[in-house]
Amino acid sequence: MIASLLLPLLLQSAEASPECDAKAAEMGVQQPMNQCAYRDFVIADRELNAQWKITAAAMKARDAEFAANSSAKYDTREGYFKSLLEAQRGWLRYRDAHCRVDGYTARGGSMEPMLVSFCKTRLTRLRIDELRALIATQ
Repeated sequence: MIASLLLPLLLQSAEASPECDAKAAEMGVQQPMNQCAYRDFVIADRELNAQWKITAAAMKARDAEFAANSSAKYDTREGYFKSLLEAQRGWLRYRDAHCRVDGYTARGGSMEPMLVSFCKTRLTRLRIDELRALIATQ
């Protein structure tokens, strides 16, 4: 019941492509909407992986620059890259668990996979922005 009330809002907030929206609406069944939502997540995940490579390389460069600094020998904390890697692993666990719970709005229903994909897409796009912001400074 609650899930059916949320569907219009969720469809508006999803970043699905127009052709995917039209296909799903035309068919009037859940499966195409699930497939479109998952496809959008896959696209966002690819973008995340591309941004990860750029940000990771920048953090490794910062580690090398810091190691060349004379005060580095007194700083025994984790480096830029190792800290970023730890954060990314934690973020992935958070995203997957949070979106699983978000999908429970329609737990066991045909709409659940779409809700999970919407959530993962949204959080992944936010994470891409965070990774970009990390290298925008300095």
